[in-house]
Amino acid sequence: MGRKSLKEIRQLEIIKVFYKVAKKEGLENTSIAKIAKVMDINPSLIIHYFQTKDELTYALVDYLLDKYLLIYKVSKDSNVPPLEALTTVISDLFSRKWNKLFDDGLFYSCYALTFREKKVKGMYLKITESLREQLAALIERCKMAQMIKVRDSRFTADLIFALVDGAYFYLSVASNTKTFDQKITEYRAEALKLLGIGNAVATP
Repeated sequence: MGRKSLKEIRQLEIIKVFYKVAKKEGLENTSIAKIAKVMDINPSLIIHYFQTKDELTYALVDYLLDKYLLIYKVSKDSNVPPLEALTTVISDLFSRKWNKLFDDGLFYSCYALTFREKKVKGMYLKITESLREQLAALIERCKMAQMIKVRDSRFTADLIFALVDGAYFYLSVASNTKTFDQKITEYRAEALKLLGIGNAVATP
C-alpha cells in the first residue's frame, strides 16, 4: 500500500473530528460549521474536501468499516496458528474491544439512514458482507486444516454475527457493567460452541 496523499490525510483528519463531534452532539445536530469550529479552521476548507454533509457522512461510514475490520488484525499475522487466531477473533468480537471500536449511538444513527438513503444502505451492506467474509475465511482455514468441524463456514459466520448484532443491540441498553460482562461471556460461549471449540474461551 502506497503512502497517503495530502488530500487523504486532510480528509481523515476531518472525518475523525466529525466522529468526535457527532459522538458528543448526535449525527443530526452536527454541522460542517461545528466541525470547523472544533478544528479552528474556516468551514470553506472542509467544503473543499467534502462539498456537503452527505459526502462527509458517506466518508464516516467508510471510516466505520475500517475501524471494525481492525478486529481481524491478529488473523493477518502468519505467525499466529489459525485456531488461535479464530479463538482470539471470537473473543474480541464478544468483548469491550469490539464494543469500543465505534460508538454505538453513532453507529445506529448512521444505520437509521439506510432506511432513507440507498447509498448508505449499500455501504452498510458492504460493512456486513466484509465482516462476515473475513470471519468465514478464517473459519474455512481452520476447517481445511481439520482443526474444527463445521458444515458451512459462511453460514456459521452468519450465525455468529447474528449473535453479535443481537447481543450488542441488547447490551446497548444494559443497566450496568456486571450485566454486560455476564451476558457477553454467555454469547461468546455460544459462538464458540457453533465452532465446536466451546472449551477454548479466551478471557475478555
